[in-house]
Amino acid sequence: FGRNYFGRPSAPEMEDVENAEERARVLAEAAALKESAVDYLHPEVGVTSADGACFGRNYFDRPLAPETEDMEDAEERACVLAEAAALKKSAVDYMHPEVGVTATDGACFGRNYFERPSADEMEEDEFADERAEILEEAAALKKLAVDYMHPEVGVTATDATVFGRNYFNRPSAPETEDEEDAEERARVLADALALKKSAIDYMHPEVGVTSADGACCGRNYFDRPAAVEMEDDEFADERAAILEEAAALKKLAADYMHPEV
Repeated sequence: FGRNYFGRPSAPEMEDVENAEERARVLAEAAALKESAVDYLHPEVGVTSADGACFGRNYFDRPLAPETEDMEDAEERACVLAEAAALKKSAVDYMHPEVGVTATDGACFGRNYFERPSADEMEEDEFADERAEILEEAAALKKLAVDYMHPEVGVTATDATVFGRNYFNRPSAPETEDEEDAEERARVLADALALKKSAIDYMHPEVGVTSADGACCGRNYFDRPAAVEMEDDEFADERAAILEEAAALKKLAADYMHPEV
């Protein structure tokens, strides 16, 4: 004997027959609704059936179908479009002879466009070669002029065996300063820049000091021992009050002396 696999105590709970049949009916109705929706939205798919007795109404001949053109009108329209395409091709071939003709028929032939009687006069090979040489010489002269006027551009070469004279060490090059003089000039300019910065800091203390180092500190310009003595708040308030009263008295005197104002 043996134990039933599906009826064992640890088996997952199975749904009842009624629930299974109800679920099957719901899924069948959903599939039918989906098929109806697809058939409605995509009539061009067509209907596939193996039953010879089935029949249906033609979608394109139904009473509500949009009006379609007759066979004669359709053929006339096709002829017009074919003629328009042929005219367009002829116009393109005429306007762009450089495109060339593509053909797979070995027996086809045609007249040479450039040797036709009405073709423009072409220059001879000798003149063409002469013109090419002149243009080549002009290009070489232009390159030399550019190299002479712009020595800073440099020379680009991929040949490892090429070499040349240094432009800055040539005999006719302008005299350049020695390294000692250049270093001395750099030191003098650095000293002048530091002195200029110190003078600006002294003349404009209101500019402030900009620093990104959190450990830097400095003495307060206004609290230094050599700073100008500052008056106390009491004296400053008293002076402000006296000046305000003097201004008021001046205004009263001006109003009394000049009533026409």
